[in-house]
Amino acid sequence: MDLQTRKLNAIEFLIHLQDEDEFKKIEEAIFKTKDVREKAFKPFTEKQLIERARKSNKDYIAGKHKTQEQLEIESQKW
Repeated sequence: MDLQTRKLNAIEFLIHLQDEDEFKKIEEAIFKTKDVREKAFKPFTEKQLIERARKSNKDYIAGKHKTQEQLEIESQKW
């Protein structure tokens, strides 16, 4: 079943739902998911991006980095 059909089925279910408590639970779940998603994917400001780039450059110059080979060896242990 494709996503569009699943969405329409969910809408049809909600249209016929008569139980206020059940609807409230669904509504709370939707808003909770929306809040979490919005907080998790907050874009960086220009100032934050510049600061991160400066810190990355300092770390690189100070030798605080790993080579591709080191990362591959490390990932084999996962």
